[in-house]
Amino acid sequence: MGKFLESEKYTQVRFKAETQTISSSAKADGIYKSPDHPYPFCLPRDHAAENLYPPIRAWIRDYFACDKIKWHDGQNGNPSNHMCDSQVCCANFLFPFANQPQALAALLKPVFPDLQEMLPIEDGLYVSFEWIGEKNYLGEKISRNGIRTRGANYTSADAAVRFLRTDGRQQITLIEWKYTESYGNTCLETADSGQSRVEIYKHLWDDDGCPIDKIVLPSFESLFYEPFYQLMRQQFLAHEMEKAHELGADVVSLLHISPAHNLDFKKVTSPQLLGAGLGNSPTEVWQKVVRTPGRFIAANSEDLFGHFDPTPFEPMITWKEYITHRYPWVKP
Repeated sequence: MGKFLESEKYTQVRFKAETQTISSSAKADGIYKSPDHPYPFCLPRDHAAENLYPPIRAWIRDYFACDKIKWHDGQNGNPSNHMCDSQVCCANFLFPFANQPQALAALLKPVFPDLQEMLPIEDGLYVSFEWIGEKNYLGEKISRNGIRTRGANYTSADAAVRFLRTDGRQQITLIEWKYTESYGNTCLETADSGQSRVEIYKHLWDDDGCPIDKIVLPSFESLFYEPFYQLMRQQFLAHEMEKAHELGADVVSLLHISPAHNLDFKKVTSPQLLGAGLGNSPTEVWQKVVRTPGRFIAANSEDLFGHFDPTPFEPMITWKEYITHRYPWVKP
């Protein structure tokens, strides 16, 4: 377990005790996975919705239900009750921008200087969640009912946005969100079912237009360690979406957002990549692995959100107060 996760548990316990954004009954300890062990950094399960920023609680649950998006560790249409949950964190940071295109443009402009205007991406919203692409581009196994589930069992981007660029082209950016995650050096070449994951994605690796620079990598198998396995699949998804001009996009990129404070995430977990001299963190390595400039960008949560000025966008002022209270490390 990472040191950042341990420190965040204490931070969330303190927030739960101090905040007026959750009810007094939600401040009790909550059962997470073990039915016999309540935790102070969890909410009671019947109060899991209070894990979300108050103005989005009903709104985002309706959106998830309408588009059949799965909450990680959620129950009965509610998010996880764990206050350090990454999906909840992503929702708290990004979903308030879903109907605020000018604020969203101001947030992303430092990362995408050629951004001219945000465009709606789904259901009239400017931010979507658990995006898996309109088609099964990666050739992942589909369930018997023929339905691909967003947020479970398929490669999903945590969020996605769409915008018009100053050169007149449209761009979609898939967002990979990290919070307290850390990873070990477990090899993921083979699934629990015995299926070879290498074989599932090898047709994308073998493609002449593969977005990953094979020359700099020791081998395809060197990517089957988290978070590289995840980055590989999402880069493949972005590339295939771009080829298909999904939603009219001319460019599809991947934006990785993670806290600079989470030093546990910065470990290069793949033994082969560790000795390849490509970088000292997963994002450093990945920036050198992706062939086309601009198709992968890494940003720190602190830089992106900590420096965002909500003053011109009145609904975002209360949001910024909530975010900096609940996740104080985001302050610049």
